[in-house]
Amino acid sequence: MKKDLHPNYGSATIKCACGNEVKTASTVAEMNVEICSVCHPFYTGQKKIVDSAGRVDRFTKRFAQSQSIKEDIKKRKEAKIKNKKKK
Repeated sequence: MKKDLHPNYGSATIKCACGNEVKTASTVAEMNVEICSVCHPFYTGQKKIVDSAGRVDRFTKRFAQSQSIKEDIKKRKEAKIKNKKKK
């Protein structure tokens, strides 16, 4: 290899928010992550919501709004049908 061309590849430590540390090799000496294999719901088998930036809350609000709009449309259609039957 040519000198001073490639980055230094050495030991590294990956630290998770849950406190888990993993020793590996990388060009970066230390990395911080939010979720690792110890605390991720897929690996633990526990159901918990991993919500980054309120995405789940936003989704539930939009879903509730769409349900209420669908109900309003259904009521309007039923009212139209009743009005046509009366005439």
